[in-house]
Amino acid sequence: MMEFDQVIRKLEQILEKPLPGRKGQITMAPQPVDEERFAQQIRKDFRKGAVLMLFYPDSTGKCYIPFIKRPKYEGVHSGQIAFPGGKMEESDEDLAETALRESEEEIGIDADKVTLLGKMSDLYIPPSNFMVSPFLGFVNEQPNFLPDPKEVERIINCPVEVLMDKNIRKTGSINSRAGFKVNAPYFDIESETVWGATAMMLGEFTYMWERDGF
Repeated sequence: MMEFDQVIRKLEQILEKPLPGRKGQITMAPQPVDEERFAQQIRKDFRKGAVLMLFYPDSTGKCYIPFIKRPKYEGVHSGQIAFPGGKMEESDEDLAETALRESEEEIGIDADKVTLLGKMSDLYIPPSNFMVSPFLGFVNEQPNFLPDPKEVERIINCPVEVLMDKNIRKTGSINSRAGFKVNAPYFDIESETVWGATAMMLGEFTYMWERDGF
């Protein structure tokens, strides 16, 4: 069992070191990966967004992370599993504020109670033309989640130790919103397929964690 305090101390150590960036992200990227083509895909007019990877303890001190399942709608991320987050607004001071504001709006946490630890590498998402900054933060007690039904179908509370279980990392054929199948690695969390950008962010996270041992 991964204790909350133990996980936060480890995260602080991890984030003092250089980020692995694409080396970590690519471990969970859809196949095949053509890095040169990927770099050319990044449009100059990309939009900025941010997400929050939030760590919290349950009543026994075990460490969890919440994921959200998006409702089905006419859009590229319909029905997908993601971290809470969204588009940067002009009123946001910076992307950290974007991550906190969006998380408060989507899952009802109190943004003022979140301590940010740092951020992982930015990730470009071609289908929606977003450059997303993933922030890591924690709260010291289990939140009373209040999901916004327009943005969140359900919240999945995942123990951190589950993410480290290599048995949940799988590869398979996934139906993309663009209407074609892609061969992609994914995390199987509570029978949900976590793939694409969220899986790539988790790829960097698990890479950093495993690089340093535990």
